[in-house]
Amino acid sequence: MVSYKDLGLVNTKKMFKKAMKEGYAVPAYNFNNMEQLQAIIRACVETRSPVILQVSSGARKYADQTLLRYMAMGAVEMVKVAKSKIPIALHLDHGDSYELCVSCIKSGFSSVMIDGSHLSFEENIKLTKQVVDYAHKYDVTVEGELGVLAGIEDDVQAEVSHYTDPAQVEEFVKQTGVDSLAISIGTSHGAYKFKVSRQEDIPELRFDILEECEKRLPGFPIVLHGASSVPQEWVEIINKYGGKLENAFGVPEEQLRKAAKSAVCKINIDSDGRLAMTGAIRKCFAENPKEFDPRKYLGPARDALMQLYMHKNRNVLGSADRY
Repeated sequence: MVSYKDLGLVNTKKMFKKAMKEGYAVPAYNFNNMEQLQAIIRACVETRSPVILQVSSGARKYADQTLLRYMAMGAVEMVKVAKSKIPIALHLDHGDSYELCVSCIKSGFSSVMIDGSHLSFEENIKLTKQVVDYAHKYDVTVEGELGVLAGIEDDVQAEVSHYTDPAQVEEFVKQTGVDSLAISIGTSHGAYKFKVSRQEDIPELRFDILEECEKRLPGFPIVLHGASSVPQEWVEIINKYGGKLENAFGVPEEQLRKAAKSAVCKINIDSDGRLAMTGAIRKCFAENPKEFDPRKYLGPARDALMQLYMHKNRNVLGSADRY
């Protein structure tokens, strides 16, 4: 058993309390490798933003669970060397079983998500409570989910979205004891979030559902998944240098900023980072076809990702200068 406290990590309790009080959202950025982690930490140190490092079950298999623990420790040390005090949480994104959540907690995760949204309401409560009962023994925070997000990203996929029913949130939180709740208000996973051919046709998020959930759960932390904005400049760069991303659109940043000023205190962003890194690498290969040194193309990709996340912290999530 490895305690996250021994790794220098924190859970999300104080993060969310501060975010809700001051009207911003804590960034939750997914990572799979060293360059992504470097970009996340450097961006958050530079902008003085708290951060949640997210790892999916697929990323855990890809990077190796033992190596991930030491990468998280390395991230904490990077912050210390930079003489910064930003808090870092290590979070399991879309855990799909009790066993996976337990394994992550034992290996040093400070927060876990158990996603029972595909189950019946009763089965979701049962599974989520089981994880909460275990996690809380070790002061690990738990995120649950009500409602289903459409789209495909990593191990998460669903053809049809189902909006969260505000009438269920009070009972769900009361029965499970979760620390935060992910809801479905129109966001989706992946780079193709909306079936539109123009950015102008993107529908607005269901803020009415968010507001109703906020009324029913006053002061309770709400989470948004699938909240990448799919920057069109990166889509254009990818397509210019051989990619094929057609009609890829995300959630407008002004809508995310509006959500971050409400009860939404954690916003998940993954696809945007993938697009920035892919675009930077494609550009590098196109302009330097003889290049074969990974540092020469992963370095620019890392730098592009860092700039993107600095922008998100400052202009979208409002998390900059909070520490």
